[in-house]
Amino acid sequence: MTGRAFVALSLALFALLSGCASYSDNTLPIRNALDAGTPKVALGLINEELDVKSERDLPQEFEKNTALTLLDRGMVLQSLAQHQLSSRDLETSDKRIEMLDLSRNAMHEIGKYLFSDDVGPYKAPPYEKLMINTMNMVNYLVRGDLQGARIEARRLAVMQKYLAESEGKSKSLVGLGSYLAGFTFEKSGRPDIALRYYDEALSYADYASLDEPIRRLSGTSPYDTPRIRKVLERAQAVTPLGPDEAEVLVVIGYGRVPPKLAKRIPIGLALTYASAFMSPANSELANRYAAQGLVTWINFPELAPPSKRPPPDPQWLLDDRATRLEGTLNVELEARRAWEDARGPVVASAITRMITRIVAGEAIRRSAKDDGVGLLLSLGAQATMVAADTPDTRSWETLPARIAIGRVRVPAGSHKSRAKATRATSEQRVELKPGGWQVLSLMSLSG
Repeated sequence: MTGRAFVALSLALFALLSGCASYSDNTLPIRNALDAGTPKVALGLINEELDVKSERDLPQEFEKNTALTLLDRGMVLQSLAQHQLSSRDLETSDKRIEMLDLSRNAMHEIGKYLFSDDVGPYKAPPYEKLMINTMNMVNYLVRGDLQGARIEARRLAVMQKYLAESEGKSKSLVGLGSYLAGFTFEKSGRPDIALRYYDEALSYADYASLDEPIRRLSGTSPYDTPRIRKVLERAQAVTPLGPDEAEVLVVIGYGRVPPKLAKRIPIGLALTYASAFMSPANSELANRYAAQGLVTWINFPELAPPSKRPPPDPQWLLDDRATRLEGTLNVELEARRAWEDARGPVVASAITRMITRIVAGEAIRRSAKDDGVGLLLSLGAQATMVAADTPDTRSWETLPARIAIGRVRVPAGSHKSRAKATRATSEQRVELKPGGWQVLSLMSLSG
């Protein structure tokens, strides 16, 4: 290829690639629809993105972002009370979503090194993997399917154990998931397993609604820990569940986790973030190129700032009486913690790509016989790589920012439930048999 031909090709690629939008740019209409309180519109947009006729269809081919888009659809379907379809989407994604770098092949690593972090399959942070099983437990429990809920509880336990051993116990704690798993095994007649999960939930939050169940279950199980004993001491005055009583549990999600947005930061600040994650040689090169003015900015993804007005607390009324909600899981806080852990390596990767572009450009310039052509070839190569460098702004954007639960004992019979969160309201009649139970759910995904 002649020098002129290469320059022409590079400029053409630059023009083509400079129009490439980030993932969060492409999903902005979906988020806007959710913010407007129109989840059905958001669902239609997601179906278009998946290239399917309706939410009953799965895509025929899975591209790099398909599994992530299915996670988004799964949560929107849950907010529309289409729990069976939501389960299908979450389970399909769970089998394909990667965590860490365990399944990336060499080609994806090469693409990440030379161009952009969003070349390969989506890699989920630990909290998202835990939330897949947690939210799918909600789907099964709402449908009264204890077998399906038990499967999700066991999948959650496997992931929690893996994270506790590989990342530290703090990365494996999601109180809501442990609470729902305990409820699942309690209603399945397995007190030992139920108490183990409830014990884990208590390490996250002091759930007052667990006093009576733990007291009741402890009468039939030898399971014992300091947390369980503490609950038993304070639960001595709690009246046991009567033979003509039943239970209702509600799960209310509200708000939405922040998306990742493409951002440019000065090279000096970028080096501060990334210094601990770069080799001495790359750090030296980056500082040298910065001093020479060859680079002044770095492209990288950043979480959107917190909302100036946090969502109001949800409400739950049973038979027109306000019922206490507790144990709110702050998913947004988990997302921000995960990003704080990842920021340094992500910025280091961006700086490494910057170094690669400059080194490649310099090599091309030196190899050219004509200095003028060499300069143009160098600029063309660097321009092409810069244009291709779209920060990886992928994340599970439809997760609720916060999730609260409520649990009450009521006489068997017919009851009216009304839950409200941000822009969404759910009203339904609940029919309960003596000793029976019902799980209700409301997911309001307005940001």
